[in-house]
Amino acid sequence: MGGKASGGGRGFDGNRGIVRAAGSDLSNDGRLHPPDGGGSPGSIEKERLSRKFASMSEKHGERAQPQRPSAAVGGQGQTPKKIAETDGIFKNIKENDERRAGDETVRRLSMDCKATVKIGEYSRGGKTRGDNRAADHDMGCTEKYTPFGIVDEDDGRLRIAFGSSAKTSDFIVDGLYDWYEDLSEQEKKDMSLLQIKADNGPESNGRRTRFLERMVEFADHIQTPVHLLYYPPYHSKYNPIERCWGILEKHWNGTLLTDVETMLGWAKTMTWKGLHPVVNLRRKEYRKGVSLSKKAMEEVELRLKRNPLLPKWDILIESRQKG
Repeated sequence: MGGKASGGGRGFDGNRGIVRAAGSDLSNDGRLHPPDGGGSPGSIEKERLSRKFASMSEKHGERAQPQRPSAAVGGQGQTPKKIAETDGIFKNIKENDERRAGDETVRRLSMDCKATVKIGEYSRGGKTRGDNRAADHDMGCTEKYTPFGIVDEDDGRLRIAFGSSAKTSDFIVDGLYDWYEDLSEQEKKDMSLLQIKADNGPESNGRRTRFLERMVEFADHIQTPVHLLYYPPYHSKYNPIERCWGILEKHWNGTLLTDVETMLGWAKTMTWKGLHPVVNLRRKEYRKGVSLSKKAMEEVELRLKRNPLLPKWDILIESRQKG
């Protein structure tokens, strides 16, 4: 992975932690190199004028009025939306964690997908490393990868799979199978319960028929009950895996991920709780829109023990013994 990657002489250098490229050194100013999807010329000009006005006000002894957040809810930097069950969901997650604290036979995982990673000469976080030349707009990227992460909340082990196909229920559950196969035989034997925290995403929520079908199969495969705990809408940032994504973004911020080898190389050299993650690439094709018939889902529901107070947010799947 430490070799040179293809494409204009750019590549990942695992020893020195940089990506080299030919070209001029551009400013690191986020206004010139905005992150993907942001920083339009209009917004940049408004920000410049706002700072100029504030400076003039202070010069003339005036005190700039603090900006107040919008009364609307749900947007970035605004008060997060809440549903009727939000407080109850957080209380339920906390109670489950406290009840299982110190029980070494319970595996507590957190899982989620990260935003799609574009491969190409794109600025990340508004900055580039070294003498790289970054694009400040979407040039019609055709190569993209979806990261799926699983972190063990107790021992800090992190696994990341980069998928080149669609983000689906099957993509997610296949990642759980890979995680399980990484365990030692003794770890598998000692596990009495697998607790999984997830957000309310469409591919893995408590009503997604294909996901629940695959999770029932997974519980039977590992011969261990699986407990699904979901975070409420608009609060996925509290899911522990999100902290790992934040570290990854900080780690490769400013890097030009010009090819898949560079992307994988940087992911492998990040650390979470002092450990490097297990990173793999999955090129399996996944079909979108797979769902169960009403009759088939009725069979799956027989295997689910839903919390009567939080039926979509707390689901226990008992395993069936083989044979």
